[in-house]
Amino acid sequence: MLLVLVLIDSRLSFAESVTDLSDVETFMDEFLQKKVDEEHIPNMAVSVVANGEVVFEKGYGLANIKEQVKVDPETTMFRIGSVSKLFTWTAIMQLVEQGKLDLNTDINQYLDFEIPARLAVGSNKEQPKPITLLDLMTHTPGFEDYSSAIFRLTAEEMPPLGQYVREYRSERVFPAGEVLAYSNYGTALAGYIVEQVSGILYFKYVEEKIFKPLDMNQSTFQQPLPTEHSTSLAQAYRYIDGEFKEGSFEFVPGAAGGMSSTANDMAKFMQAYLEGGSFNGERILEEDTVQHMFQQQFTHHDQLDGMALGFIEKTMNGKRILHHGGSTALFDTGLYLLPQENIGLFISYSGNNFRTHTELFDVFMDHYFPVEERVTVTPMSGEGSHQYVGEYHQNRKSFTNEDKISSLIIGVIQVQLDDTGVLVVTHNGETNRFVGIEPGIYKNTSEGPSIDAYGEFRTIVFQTDPHGKIMLTTDGPMSYSKVPWYASSGFTFLSLILVILFFVGSILNWGIKALIRRKRKPSKPKLAVWGKRLAIAVGLLLLFLVTSTAISGGVDPIYQLPKEALGIVPAWSPILNVIPFLLTILGISMLIFTVLLWRRRYWRIISLLHYSLLSLMMIHLIWIFLYWNLY
Repeated sequence: MLLVLVLIDSRLSFAESVTDLSDVETFMDEFLQKKVDEEHIPNMAVSVVANGEVVFEKGYGLANIKEQVKVDPETTMFRIGSVSKLFTWTAIMQLVEQGKLDLNTDINQYLDFEIPARLAVGSNKEQPKPITLLDLMTHTPGFEDYSSAIFRLTAEEMPPLGQYVREYRSERVFPAGEVLAYSNYGTALAGYIVEQVSGILYFKYVEEKIFKPLDMNQSTFQQPLPTEHSTSLAQAYRYIDGEFKEGSFEFVPGAAGGMSSTANDMAKFMQAYLEGGSFNGERILEEDTVQHMFQQQFTHHDQLDGMALGFIEKTMNGKRILHHGGSTALFDTGLYLLPQENIGLFISYSGNNFRTHTELFDVFMDHYFPVEERVTVTPMSGEGSHQYVGEYHQNRKSFTNEDKISSLIIGVIQVQLDDTGVLVVTHNGETNRFVGIEPGIYKNTSEGPSIDAYGEFRTIVFQTDPHGKIMLTTDGPMSYSKVPWYASSGFTFLSLILVILFFVGSILNWGIKALIRRKRKPSKPKLAVWGKRLAIAVGLLLLFLVTSTAISGGVDPIYQLPKEALGIVPAWSPILNVIPFLLTILGISMLIFTVLLWRRRYWRIISLLHYSLLSLMMIHLIWIFLYWNLY
């Protein structure tokens, strides 16, 4: 780990860029119109600023298909997701300038409720260092993450900020300041601190202290949008089965991702930062503060990009970039600053994914800042690489509630080793080959576009996390820890499939035998009969659980999230919550019956072994329920 808190003397100059952007409209049109057409992106807005001016600003597609309203970059608003966080960090730094906040003070000093001074997991849970605003701004507070607590489709289901940070208080799972794990809750907490210290509701504070001086008249954190903006928001769509399907307004924790804005307004925000904190004579931050925010504050290794204050670092084509991406279920956004070149790029759209804005920035950099010679790396031997083979899960996950099981499908990285000592790494559905250049440090041999929403994924460094697990670190605010074999997705899903198939097969087998014996009418000891009935009840409950979960947990085609993550739960959801308890009781009962059946020897050995295996499978299933917090 490397923590940098001191300002570097060689300051950014905020000088004029010498880059020729005269062909930017042609460049953008050629790339973006093709993306819009080929990938069925319904609407999009882009702005580019350089040397204190907007050099490009354009809308693509239709803000409303039914009414055939074209996207206007000055008036059409988009949901910008986590790019909203930059406004929260701006507000924090304004209050730091006023002496009302200190980046290195325990955040409990600013809250009217307590963040516990202990970890919820691990062998050493007591008295980690207090969480500070610096930790929040660098995504190192050590909070777990609840994937089911981010998106809602009605205002009633998304509580106000003060209520949200209490009801959805995340447990501390890592010592503060040690592990990068992107935290929406941490940013929501920072927004609430703005409310507490300023005495103004968060959205009003941003309106008065940031939007108003920057003349950002088409921006708001209010959800739903206030009347004056209600007709300006681009309708979000998803292209499904040959037609565009409408999505509903999404409610998200405001300070972490609730802002709506235009490409024109966001151009003003970029200009303010590139000009040292001022726009058109109005200052939102002091130049020294901006300088501080642009400096690196945390990285896991000096060969990795990490976090500035609120901004994510990125290095591409030899240039240092400060950026932030944002995604709701329907909208995706990217904001990129090149401070030393005095250039900023903003893009927002609905109906696609984060790769559109990362691909745009990739080609933008290759076009305006091409690298003529690629740096070649000299690989070392693959000796010692075998220890890194395995499955890695995001450290941005739940450790203590039922959301934990989502880590089996979200952000999983698989690391394998080939015969030549090269690490074969599968991430975000793509496989790349990494060669070792130093012990524990590996470089990506691919020259293709980035497959990661946060960084370049060009370098990975293996370290040890605070709980003693091997940790894969890379660019940006995310890290991944190696899981034991019994917590891997392959083992867990295979176990569940085998248990279900074995019970279903047993029920079918017994059913066929029962039909045959019906004609013979053999005697049936009650103990044997009830033993089978227990197993049949387990099998039927398992089938109901799997079927109901598939229906309720299925991915919504428009939002591309499990329905439960949107707050959409079926009427039978309370029953689903009870089933693991019922299965546990039945499983323990089966184990008792197994002992009794062996003592009485009512069945043949093969039948006893069969029933014993069913009972052991149930004990294993109970362990899975316990491990993944499904009770």
